[in-house]
Amino acid sequence: MKLLVTGGAGFIGSNFILYWMKNHPNDSIVNFDKLTYAGNLKNLKSVWDNPNYSFIHADICDKEAVAKAMEGIDVIVHFAAETHVDRSIMDATPFIVTNALGTQVLLEAALKNKTRFHHISTDEVFGALSLDDPNKFNENTAYNPRSPYAASKAASDHLVRAYHTTYGLPITITNCSNNFGPYMFPEKLIPLAITNLLEGKKVPVYGDGLYVRDWLYVDDHARAIEAVLQKGKIGQTYVVGGMTDLIPNIEVVKRILKIMGKDESFIEFVKDRPGHDRRYDVDWSKIKNELGWQPQHTFDEWLEKTVKWYQENEAWWKDVKSGEYQKYYEQQYKHR
Repeated sequence: MKLLVTGGAGFIGSNFILYWMKNHPNDSIVNFDKLTYAGNLKNLKSVWDNPNYSFIHADICDKEAVAKAMEGIDVIVHFAAETHVDRSIMDATPFIVTNALGTQVLLEAALKNKTRFHHISTDEVFGALSLDDPNKFNENTAYNPRSPYAASKAASDHLVRAYHTTYGLPITITNCSNNFGPYMFPEKLIPLAITNLLEGKKVPVYGDGLYVRDWLYVDDHARAIEAVLQKGKIGQTYVVGGMTDLIPNIEVVKRILKIMGKDESFIEFVKDRPGHDRRYDVDWSKIKNELGWQPQHTFDEWLEKTVKWYQENEAWWKDVKSGEYQKYYEQQYKHR
């Protein structure tokens, strides 16, 4: 099988490529990435020389580049997206352009080539839950996005479903909870906390810190996508979550402090961001019951392993924090 992976140089996309090439060595992958600030080809250094891996430096909004990349592709796995909520609050335009228009460009090319389309989305399209709400998000939860980022992802979800309903395009969607693990860009809570502590800096925590997220280890997410590609029903959506109790962000930070032997003086509460969703919590029973998937990794076990990864890969995250990684394509990869 030949897969086109959009956004494959990003955190989740690169982990998916590494997982897929390890577990499906006879398949080939074309990585299609614009290399925005969130893309880092160093994540994929171990597969550069694999004859079944290739890279295209292009924008998913570029119709000609997408059409050319689509030739001979069996499945599109669409990760490419602007994803950081804070950045979407500062400037929503790139989120609408990439997440909505870019997805539509890919859908048109997939329709022309009759290519199966798997779309990676987020639980943030469902809105927010209160701390005392007994419900969880599931595949039937009404959409209620509360940030420009979430709204742009909701738009892309609706487009994907519309192309299935209107044109018969074979699609599947996964709406996942918050991922964590290796190669995560250190603007997000867990890698920011770890790398700040490694630098002797404090960890910023929004508001009262009582914001709750469901945490999904990135390899478990890759396994979920694998299950959907292999056994999922065309036209269906599957919610994907982790094995996480209701752990507020402040508790996540405290657990990182404990793992790293630091005290709570390293916590710094900062002004909350606008419209900060209080709680996300997902019910992944559909994908478990229909496809036999469930997370293999508990939060605490893999939080420790994630801390260890950042401790052992200082050069990677220091290059990211300094911006040096953005020179990598021009300096090294492009001329290989």
